[in-house]
Amino acid sequence: MKYISTRGSFANIAQKQSFSQVLLSGLAEDGGLMLPETVPKFTDAELTAWRTLPYHALAAAVISKFVDNNDLPHADLAAMTKAAYTKEVFGTDEITPLTSLEKLQPGLLLQGLSNGPTLAFKDMAMQLLGRLFEYELARQNKTLNILGATSGDTGSAAEYAMRGRKGVSVFMLSPAGRMSAFQRAQMFSLQDANIHNIAVEGVFDDCQDIVKAVSNDLEFKRKHNIGTVNSINWGRIVAQVVYYVRGYLSATTSNSQKVSFAVPSGNFGNILAGHIAREMGTPIDTLILATNENNVLAEFFNTGVYRPRKSAETYETSSPSMDISKASNFERFVYHLLGNDAARLAELWKEVDRGGSFDLSNTPEYKGLRERFGFVAGTSTHANRLATIRETYEKTGTLIDTHTADAVFIGREFAKSAIPVIALETALAIKFGATVQEAVGFEPPMTNAQRAMMALPQKVTTMGVDVARVKQMIAA
Repeated sequence: MKYISTRGSFANIAQKQSFSQVLLSGLAEDGGLMLPETVPKFTDAELTAWRTLPYHALAAAVISKFVDNNDLPHADLAAMTKAAYTKEVFGTDEITPLTSLEKLQPGLLLQGLSNGPTLAFKDMAMQLLGRLFEYELARQNKTLNILGATSGDTGSAAEYAMRGRKGVSVFMLSPAGRMSAFQRAQMFSLQDANIHNIAVEGVFDDCQDIVKAVSNDLEFKRKHNIGTVNSINWGRIVAQVVYYVRGYLSATTSNSQKVSFAVPSGNFGNILAGHIAREMGTPIDTLILATNENNVLAEFFNTGVYRPRKSAETYETSSPSMDISKASNFERFVYHLLGNDAARLAELWKEVDRGGSFDLSNTPEYKGLRERFGFVAGTSTHANRLATIRETYEKTGTLIDTHTADAVFIGREFAKSAIPVIALETALAIKFGATVQEAVGFEPPMTNAQRAMMALPQKVTTMGVDVARVKQMIAA
C-alpha cells in the first residue's frame, strides 16, 4: 500500500510513500494531498466477519487495509485502537451507538459520534491519531510541530488528544470570535506547555490559508518538522472510515441491504471518509451532503461549478464549524472523479489557488457523478435548523446540535422509503447551547466539570492574517 499526491508527485516507484511517512507529513510537497494509489477493497466474507467485532477490533481491521504490516505492524495498530476506543473514553461499549428517529421519519437513524472528551465527532479520529503520532515519533526519534486550523471542533479534539504527549507541539489557528463560547473554553482553557492557541482576525479559510502557506514553505516545513491534524491528514480520514462501516453493520442484518448517510460537511473531510468507505465496498446507497448557508459544496454537486468564496462572502452561521468556503478535502474527491488524472486535477487547482473557480458541468465525469459515486447535496438555513432541532426533540426526545440538524434536515429531504438514512451526529447540543435554547426554550444543562471549564482562565494569542508571525511563533 503506497501513497501518491493528487497533483502528481510521488508517482514513480522510488518516490511513493508509506502510511507512516504520510501520517506525519501533511500536505505533499507539490501542494497536493496524499492518497493511496488505489483504494483497498474488502470481501463480502470480511464484511460478514466484521459484524461480530467490537469497535476497536473493527478499527484495526479496516485501517490495516491501508497499512503494510512491515511499515506499521498490525499487532501494534490493534493495540493502539484497543487503547483508544474504550467505554471509559466514549461512554458506551458501542462507541458509536445508533438511536432511532423513527417518530420523526420512518427509517431515520442517528449515529452518535460525539461521546468523546470534547463532545464532537473529531474525537473519533483524534483519540487514535494522538497514539499513532507518539508511537511513530518515538520509533523515528523525531519531534513534530502540528500546525492546524479549526472552525470549532478539530482544534479541541486535537489538543485534548495531543496534550502532554512526548515529541509533539500543537499550534492551532481559529477564527477570532467565530466559535461558540463552549468551543473557545475547551481550547483556550488548556494550559499545557505543548499547546498554543492562535485566534486569527478573519474567517476559517484565512486560518486554513496560513496553514497551507507555512506548509508550502518547504525549507521551513523540513527545518521545523511541520505536520497537520486537519482532515488533510490522511490518518484522520482513515480513522473516520471506520464509523461508516460500523454504522452500516449496526443498521443491517445482511450484506444485501443498503443504507444512506446524511453528513454535515464544510471541509469535505467527514463525507470524504464515507466516500472511501463506499469505494472499499460498504453497501452505501447515497451519500447525502448537508451544507449550511456557506453552500459551496452543494453548489458543485447541483451545478458542476466549484466556486470558493472570499472571506467577506463567508457567512457567520449558527452551525459555525461549517462556515467554510474553500473545502480542503474536496481535492481528493475530484481526483477520483477525474479518474485519478493528476495533471488535469493540478490544472484545476492552479485556478483555485489563484482565487478562481472551475466548471465541470459539461464533462462526462460530472454527468455520471451521482450514479458512480452516490452523492447528492442540499442546503439548510438557520430557520431550518431551529425547526429541525425543535421537531426532533418534540417527537423523539432527542436533543441535537445545529450541525446535526443540518444533516437531519437534508437527510429527510433525500430519504428513500426502503433504505434507512443514518444521520451523523457531529457534536452534542451543549456545544451550541444558545441556538438550542432558541429552538426548544432551554439550554442543555452543563455538568459540574463543564461549568468549571467555562470559568477557567483562557490562554490565546490574537493576531491578524499574518503568516510570518505564525512562523515566528513556531520557530520560537
